[in-house]
Amino acid sequence: MEGLDSAQLRTLAAVVAEGSFEAAARLLHVTPSAVSQRIKALEETVGQVLVRRTRPCVATEAGRPLLRLAGQLTLLEREALADARGPLAGGGRIRVAVVVNADSLATWFPAALARLPQRAGLSFDLRQDDQDHTAELLRDGSVTAAVTAQREAVQGCRVLRLGAMRYRPLATAEFAASHFADGFTPSAVAGAPLVVFDRKDRVQHRFIRALAGRPLDPPVHYVPSVPAFSETIRLGLGWSLVPEQIAEADLAADRCVDLAPGRHLDVPLYWQHWRLESDVLNALTAAVRAVAAETLR
Repeated sequence: MEGLDSAQLRTLAAVVAEGSFEAAARLLHVTPSAVSQRIKALEETVGQVLVRRTRPCVATEAGRPLLRLAGQLTLLEREALADARGPLAGGGRIRVAVVVNADSLATWFPAALARLPQRAGLSFDLRQDDQDHTAELLRDGSVTAAVTAQREAVQGCRVLRLGAMRYRPLATAEFAASHFADGFTPSAVAGAPLVVFDRKDRVQHRFIRALAGRPLDPPVHYVPSVPAFSETIRLGLGWSLVPEQIAEADLAADRCVDLAPGRHLDVPLYWQHWRLESDVLNALTAAVRAVAAETLR
């Protein structure tokens, strides 16, 4: 049986990462025709279509395991090269793609990256997605690791519990007086404008359902930016659940009030990464676990 060609695998990864054959060609310093020929040859070897020729190009179900393999081979190859050349020669930078939910990215996760030795020569490609969806990028091989709400291990990955991110319901004092004069009741929640990050974000609706015992449909502002999300609440446009690390600063500065003292929502977070013996992954995992232990519930 014919084996897999590493150059073809790298080309597959480049096409999916860059989104087109032309962009992959520029990255690899070859012609678009050469990229097309490599992908066609790899598809003939496997006997399956591996890339959907859309805009952007995406891996098919058959292409996802090969995309993951391409990333693993690249990581191990660069580590081996760095070890072989030694610290004085320099082995080039090792790129690690990680997907993280927006709230972790805005609070505790950057501190984990800062724990890694600067001499490690790492470059990070951080992607952002909702914690309930981050595992999808692991599954299709686009990233090496993920902060996710999914506790079941993606095939070919290890999973570790990090702790829980606590959210508290915040609004300005004026907003609370206007919309929650009689307390944080289901009827008041149903009519009060709610700030939501994006359409994937279901944290607030989970909290509301737990409070009311049924789904409610309040008016919603979608604000897909962590700084703008927080500012929208501070300006009195709506209420929302806010990560505890951000909420504590707003409460201490009297910018906001806690709408339901003693009520909160804890979202368990997990660290999933490729099941691979890699010094880089081991170091990153240790740093992530250490910072999570200090900051998460």
